Amino acid sequence: MATTIGEQLRHSREERGIALREISNQTRIQMRYLEAIESNEFKRLPGGIFNRSFIRAYARAVGFDETQAIEGYALYLGEQEQLSTDSAPIPHYSKLYTDNPATRSPILTVVLAILILVVLTFSALAIAHWYKRRSAAVPEQRRTFVKFAKDRSQAQAGLMLPKFFDSLGGEYEGILE
Repeated sequence: MATTIGEQLRHSREERGIALREISNQTRIQMRYLEAIESNEFKRLPGGIFNRSFIRAYARAVGFDETQAIEGYALYLGEQEQLSTDSAPIPHYSKLYTDNPATRSPILTVVLAILILVVLTFSALAIAHWYKRRSAAVPEQRRTFVKFAKDRSQAQAGLMLPKFFDSLGGEYEGILE
């Protein structure tokens, strides 16, 4: 009698005289996956819940007990897992900091973060100070210009102001007259 679930399913299919292509058409499972199930090469299957679904659908198509097929698959996986853990132990990696120069200490990270924040803060303050001085200087320039315009308009009493003053717009018209 067949020992693995793949052999049992293949034996059941052959007893009923069903071709693998018919099962593929009925279950919509690709031929390569059905062949992998029969040869117990479950690593060729997509994995996870798909493997159980494929085995259940295959068992249903050949008239094999579905729960027995899933139990056989779980037993096979348990045996394979036992073999893999016996042959190669899983290494344990520590997440502690070591003397490896490629890693950065957390203290250095904090110091760098504070340094970056200080530089950004001073940069923002310098830009704000520059903007404030610039905006304070603009009205002085305007006042000087207006004063010059008044002096000139008084000196030329009755003469037309140059086109330059006309291009300034309504801001200066009331002051000049």
